[in-house]
Amino acid sequence: MKTAKTSLLLLPLLGLALLAGCNKTEEPAKPAATSASYLEKIKARDKLIVGVFTDKPPFGFVNEAGRYVGFDTDIGRRFAKDLLGDENKIEFVAVEPASRIPFLQSDKVDLILANMTVTPERKEAVDFTNPNLKVAVQALVPQTSTVKNLDDLATRTTIVTTGTTADIWLTKNHPDWKLLKFEKNSESLQALANGRGDAYAQDNLVLFSWAKQNPGYRVLTQTLGAEAPIAPAVKKGNIELRDWVNTELAKMGEEKYLLKLYDQYVRKELSEDTKPESVIVEGGKWQG
Repeated sequence: MKTAKTSLLLLPLLGLALLAGCNKTEEPAKPAATSASYLEKIKARDKLIVGVFTDKPPFGFVNEAGRYVGFDTDIGRRFAKDLLGDENKIEFVAVEPASRIPFLQSDKVDLILANMTVTPERKEAVDFTNPNLKVAVQALVPQTSTVKNLDDLATRTTIVTTGTTADIWLTKNHPDWKLLKFEKNSESLQALANGRGDAYAQDNLVLFSWAKQNPGYRVLTQTLGAEAPIAPAVKKGNIELRDWVNTELAKMGEEKYLLKLYDQYVRKELSEDTKPESVIVEGGKWQG
């Protein structure tokens, strides 16, 4: 009986609780927090962080005064000026071919401007903007070398820089070839000069420049694979920064800005009959 009475006493209390629950106004759900704009993040930092080469003239190198200069470096400064109002609001981070993608993935840099050729494998890891250059991979040999074509390298030692298009292409297409790898472009070229290998495979623009500055070398006419675009790169998924760069490249194309940089840095490195449009991609308009 005591249990029954207790239950009867609880019923009104439960009813009141249920009534209160029914009359309670539901609080509206708070909207999910949206991620901050990446461009706003750069503006708040007041600095654009860009990965560049320091040993790949005329695209990215350090001059005698210790200043970062070159074709790619000046593009970075232009980006900083247009985004932050001052070309000096930029931090250059030295990268090597193999460290370009990891530096983007670990947020050490906002953008890579370091002669990165667009390949299917790299497109899986980063987002490329529209291109600003075009390139083919060739091989450099001493003038006195008996090597006449690429097939001759099958029994020789070919020097490559780790992580470059030449390294990737040769590893995939000629796994039986002997490759001697170095981390820096300057180390690879020095190794060729020291006779540690028979040839150096790299982007042809680098090889043409080296051959012109260092008499006694020639570039084999055959290419390793087809001509390909070179483009700035951002972290995978950073669509906002990618699209902003594309807009910048289009604007610069209207000004023929890349042609100005070509005249300043690149033209003197190549033969006089080289056409600028065979090297630069003005406005990001790649015709592959």
